[in-house]
Amino acid sequence: MRIAVAGSIATDILMTFPGRFKDQFLEEQMHKVSLSFLVDELVVHRGGVGANICYGMAQLGQPSLLVGSVGADFAEYGAALTEAGVDVSHVRVCENVHTARFTCTTDLDANQIASFYTGAMAEARELDLAAIHAETGGIDLVLVGADDPEGMLKHTDLAKAHGIAVAADPSQQLARMEGAEIRRLVDGATYLFSNEYEAGLMAQKTGWSHGEILERVGVRVTTHGGDGVVIENAGGILAKVPAVPAPGLVDPTGGGDAFRAGYLTGRAADLDHEAAAQIGCTLATTVLETVGTQEYTLDRAAFLDRLESAYGSAAAATADGALKSA
Repeated sequence: MRIAVAGSIATDILMTFPGRFKDQFLEEQMHKVSLSFLVDELVVHRGGVGANICYGMAQLGQPSLLVGSVGADFAEYGAALTEAGVDVSHVRVCENVHTARFTCTTDLDANQIASFYTGAMAEARELDLAAIHAETGGIDLVLVGADDPEGMLKHTDLAKAHGIAVAADPSQQLARMEGAEIRRLVDGATYLFSNEYEAGLMAQKTGWSHGEILERVGVRVTTHGGDGVVIENAGGILAKVPAVPAPGLVDPTGGGDAFRAGYLTGRAADLDHEAAAQIGCTLATTVLETVGTQEYTLDRAAFLDRLESAYGSAAAATADGALKSA
C-alpha cells in the first residue's frame, strides 16, 4: 500500500508551566482573560502532523510520501526527515515565508494552551495531489490531516476524483472550519480519525449525528486518551483497544500522530483493526514518554516487548510479522 500523508509541517516550540492552568482562571473574569505564564523549560523540535505521522511510519519500516508546504528554512529539517526514511520529494518550498510554527505550553496536569502560525502552510493549496499521484505511479491512500483548510478540501476532492482512498483527519482545523467544509472532508472517507472531543465538535458543526457520520465513512477511529481507542463502522464496534500505560509520561504532544502512524502501518500490512490499533497505541506511548514528536528512535525489540506486556504474546508475534513485511 502506497500511503501519502498531506498535513502540516512545522517547528514545535514547547514550554512547560510548573503549575495548573485551572488555578489561574477566574470564573467571573473569563470574558476578558489576560494571563502570562512563567515557564521553566523551553525546547524547539521538529513537528507538524504530516511530518510526525510520516516519521512514525518510517520508524516502523513503512514507506510514506509527505505532502506539504514549507519555508526556505526547511533545509535542515528536510535532511533530518530524509535520513529517517521519509520521502520529502513532493514537499513544496516557499522562499518568501517561514515554515509553520506551533507554540505550546503544557501544565502539570498535561493540559495545553497552544497557538499555530500558518506561514508556508497557507500555500499547501498550491500542491496538486493528482499530479503527485501520476508522478509516483499511484497512491493507494492519502491521509488528509490538519493543514491549510483550502488545501485540505482540494486534496480530498482530487483524491476522490482519482479513486484514491481518503483518511480524513481534520483534528485542529475543526475549530476553524465551517460545517459544510467538514462535511465535504468527511463524506465518503475510507477512514475518519478524531479524538473524543473532536468527535463531539464534528457532530455539532456538521449537524450529523454519530450514526449519520458512520453511514458516510468506511471506518471511524476515535481515540480516548488514556482509555484507548474505539474503531467502528455502520455495522457496529470493530475493536476496542486499551491504551498502553505510560508511567513515564512527559509530553502529550504528538501521541495522536504516532497512533495514526502505527495504525496505518498495521493496516498497510493487512492486519485487522485491533492488531493495527495495538501497534498504534504502543507507538503513541513511546512518543508520550519523549519530549518532542520526532525525538525518538525506535528500538524494535523494546517496542515489541512493550506491546507484548500490554496485549500478550500472540499480539506481539502478529505485530512482529507485520513490521517485517512493512
